Amino acid sequence: MLIRFRLANHRSFRNEHELSLIATEFDEGSGRRTGLKYRGRDVSVQPALGVFGANASGKSNLLSGFRLMRDAVRDSFADWAKAPGVVPRQPFKLDSTSCEETSLFEVDLVLGRDPVRYTYGFELSDERVEAEWLHAYPHGRRNVWFDREVNRPDSEGGEFIFRGEGFKGEREPLVKLTRPNALFLSVAATLNDPQLSSIHRWFLSNLWLETPGRDLIARMNWTKRLLTRSEHAGSYHQRIVQLLQSADLGVTRLDTDPESGEFRLWHRTPDGGEIPLDFRTEESLGTHAWFAFLGPMLTVLDQGSVLLVDELDSSLHPALAAEVVRVFQDPTSNPRDAQLIFTTHDATLLGSEVLDRPLDRDQVWITAKQRSGETELYPLTEAKPRKEENLERGYLRGRYGGVPRVTAGEIVRELSGNKAKATA
Repeated sequence: MLIRFRLANHRSFRNEHELSLIATEFDEGSGRRTGLKYRGRDVSVQPALGVFGANASGKSNLLSGFRLMRDAVRDSFADWAKAPGVVPRQPFKLDSTSCEETSLFEVDLVLGRDPVRYTYGFELSDERVEAEWLHAYPHGRRNVWFDREVNRPDSEGGEFIFRGEGFKGEREPLVKLTRPNALFLSVAATLNDPQLSSIHRWFLSNLWLETPGRDLIARMNWTKRLLTRSEHAGSYHQRIVQLLQSADLGVTRLDTDPESGEFRLWHRTPDGGEIPLDFRTEESLGTHAWFAFLGPMLTVLDQGSVLLVDELDSSLHPALAAEVVRVFQDPTSNPRDAQLIFTTHDATLLGSEVLDRPLDRDQVWITAKQRSGETELYPLTEAKPRKEENLERGYLRGRYGGVPRVTAGEIVRELSGNKAKATA
């Protein structure tokens, strides 16, 4: 389970910011127990978080930070070797000094049947890994598996510190094989170190990022693979048909065209019958969007992993988006404690009157763009909203920030004024 994500100097995030999934005193029952304790109290983690904010406020940049960290862990050993002395990062560009500073990424995780918290992170410059660390907390006590830091300009892979017996792997051979622009975690996992492979595997099977409109075909193919190549294809077929039917798309069943071999969906007809539609040319964009969403969502639910969705509302109706959130909130439909982190503009997900608010107060985060161009990230709970408070109304009225600085009629006046000047 993901507990926390921290980043700095990535795209519009200039300063250090933290996204925490830890349930707070504002939790209304959605938090899932991690098996960890803090000061004698159980630590719970939220299964869903929604990030709200104005256009260009940095919501997508937050999710891209997750993706960069995942890709670095997955690819630095092999792919970064193709360009020695180059690290593919994206520092804050509106301030010249930020390009000279490191970019930071860090996660806190809970792994294992006997749950243990791990903190893993690294700092990158344009040329190399400047720092990297992995700490475990068995029984709540910090155990430094390794600390890596570049203290001298001429040091190759950095100076490594291993404390205690926490990391039991081959230290010296792995250090020698670690290039300046490769992560030690990636090197060790690629060479089959059993301890670090478990941490590495979390990054391989988590942090799936959906970007509606950009990866639609790939996600539709994902759903199709579950229906054909999965060892549980029959079960997936039943679940996917049920979810298509429940979305009120008019779908009655799904099968394969005997002539083309393509999937087709059958729809109700006014006379009580049904007729198939060509999936590629006759189905609506909304049907394509929901079909494409099902493959990643079901996979994440079955694996207990983390799904990242950019602009959940861009392809799903608000009522359907709210149902997706409820799927992750409900322990019955989400027994493996999968997690959903999504960005959205849809304030109705904050309302209790229309959609019976699917998010708790401490499941809402805000991004706001500062005049300097940098993003500020903070939880809605900073405003200390009351349980009965109408969050939708408060958000749209700017009580929590994260809405455009546009007054009613401002854009109309600008256009009218420019038109008047042009005809004068």
